[in-house]
Amino acid sequence: MAKADEAEELEEGEIPRPPKHRLERAWTFWYDNYSAKSKQKTWGSSLRLVYTFSTVEDFWGIYNNVIQPSQLANGADFHCFKAGIEPKWEDPICARGGKWSITFSKGKSATTDTFWLYTVLAMIGEQFNESDEICGAVVSIRTRLEKLALWTKTASNEAAQMSIGKQWKDLLDYHDKIGFIAHEDAIRDDKSAKNKYNA
Repeated sequence: MAKADEAEELEEGEIPRPPKHRLERAWTFWYDNYSAKSKQKTWGSSLRLVYTFSTVEDFWGIYNNVIQPSQLANGADFHCFKAGIEPKWEDPICARGGKWSITFSKGKSATTDTFWLYTVLAMIGEQFNESDEICGAVVSIRTRLEKLALWTKTASNEAAQMSIGKQWKDLLDYHDKIGFIAHEDAIRDDKSAKNKYNA
């Protein structure tokens, strides 16, 4: 019945659009300007929701119309998180989690852009064995470096974290060591927080 109704709404000669390909879940892009934080009253007030998508077509529609991470201003962060999760340590789903990180020297923009795309595609395509553990990913552009982080929700689950870290490296064909830092440790002292796991 619905298909017949839709067909009636088409203008004469109009071609019906094919159905969109639904993702397992919805995801949200966020933008944050880190350099403006010193002027803020509270952390995170510059964090802005960009777009929530739940289909393959909507993902490519937004991805192809935003700038690449390497073109972001110094101090900017671009995030892709499961819908309903804010990219903050304080979010209840992230609070007991942590992040795997890869850091590049400034000027490796082609690598940063490629690794960001592959990471996002793996997340939204549910390619990780521990997909339920994934919260999202962040790409950060700073004056001397570019960083990519994969956030997870249960830092104490060593088996899941190691599986995710190894899969991420394989996915990116990345051979250097990467470290996992629990958010609880980073909150206490971000600069001296030690890796909980290495892959």
